[in-house]
Amino acid sequence: MRDYRKYDVWKLGHEITLNIYSITKAFPKDEEFGITSQMRRASFSIPSNIAEGCGRASDAEYKRFLIISRGLASELEYFMFLAKDLKYIDDVSYTTLYDKVNKVKRSISNLIQKIE
Repeated sequence: MRDYRKYDVWKLGHEITLNIYSITKAFPKDEEFGITSQMRRASFSIPSNIAEGCGRASDAEYKRFLIISRGLASELEYFMFLAKDLKYIDDVSYTTLYDKVNKVKRSISNLIQKIE
């Protein structure tokens, strides 16, 4: 069994989640069950799928959860873009988060390649 807390990719995913929670606190109240909820769900699902995959018995299962996590990072990327266009987040915050999300996607892809 792998210890997910030792993986830098999990740490970055957790950091992204904390950033998303912080930024979405300032979103309009009428978005609570819309984009706020969607961004938070996508963000915490990235590290939680990495953690769940680490607890699985086989490399194939681990890989499947990494692939899901990478897809969720792409989903989060879109929500961030939407939030920027809706003027819920500024360009600087968007760029910082975008860079982190792309780094986590690359890191997940690297892990997937190591398993294959």
